[in-house]
Amino acid sequence: MTVLERLYASSGSEVIHDTVQISAGESNYWLTRGWDDVSVTLENGEKATFEGCAVDIALPARNADGTQDLKFAISNIDGVVSAAIDSILDELKSAKLTFRRYISTDLSAPAAAPYTLEIKSGSWTATSVQLTAGYMNVLKTAWPRFRYNLSEHPGLRHM
Repeated sequence: MTVLERLYASSGSEVIHDTVQISAGESNYWLTRGWDDVSVTLENGEKATFEGCAVDIALPARNADGTQDLKFAISNIDGVVSAAIDSILDELKSAKLTFRRYISTDLSAPAAAPYTLEIKSGSWTATSVQLTAGYMNVLKTAWPRFRYNLSEHPGLRHM
C-alpha cells in the first residue's frame, strides 16, 4: 500500500498538497490549493515554490470513454489569471498544465507521477476562471497525422 493509498483510507497527520504548474510560452504560474505557499522539489530535482490560492481541481475519471480531462477553477479576484489567459488566446500560444501531488511530510519529490496535459478550453467570470486540460486536443490534430513533404521525402518531386 502506497502512502497516498493509506492517506485516502484513513487520515493521519499528513496533508496532501495538490499543485498546478501552468506553462504558457516563457511564463510559468505555480499554484497550490490552500492559503500557504509550499516549497517543494520537482521530479527533475529543481526547487519550486507554489503560491497558495483558491484553486479547486477535479481529477480525470478513470474510465475508458476517451475523455480524460482535468478540470480546475482558479480565483480571479485580482484579474491576474484572466489577463494571462487572455494574452495566451490573443497570441495563439499553447499552454500546458502539470499537476503534481505532494505529501506534507515529504516535499522532496511528488508522491505520484505528475500529469502533464494540454489546456483545451477555458472561460472566466469576474470572480473565477474555469479551465479544462486533457492529454490530447483532438480538434487541433491534423489528419492524416504524418504529412509528407519534400524536405523529408525528396522522392515526391519525381512522382
